[in-house]
Amino acid sequence: QVQLVESGGGLVQSGGSLRLSCAASGFTLDYYAIGWFRQAPGKEREGVSCISSSDGSTYYADSVKGRFTISRDNAKNTMYLQMNNLKPEDPAVYFCAAEPLGGCPRSIAIQPFEYWGQGTQVTVSS
Repeated sequence: QVQLVESGGGLVQSGGSLRLSCAASGFTLDYYAIGWFRQAPGKEREGVSCISSSDGSTYYADSVKGRFTISRDNAKNTMYLQMNNLKPEDPAVYFCAAEPLGGCPRSIAIQPFEYWGQGTQVTVSS
């Protein structure tokens, strides 16, 4: 059974940090591009970051550049999102996803991603 399971969400003060993890099972992440997305109440889901499988190229939404870092550990079949300097505009449900062709889509678009986790809540207090 293909599954992605996120963990690491929670409540943090503005300026604080969280590290999200996403463990894959039922398939091997090695050949997949992996991405992180978020969805705040009343808003559409948006791409936050993506890392390709071929050369490890990384992509970030402008709103998180310099603060968030995406990484993958293929040996553990797990991906991560390190979030530093969290801001009041960052709270959302964060989702991990895997894209089977291995490349990150332009603007970290949602559609090419095939497998999705259930999401983990991130809350930032001011």
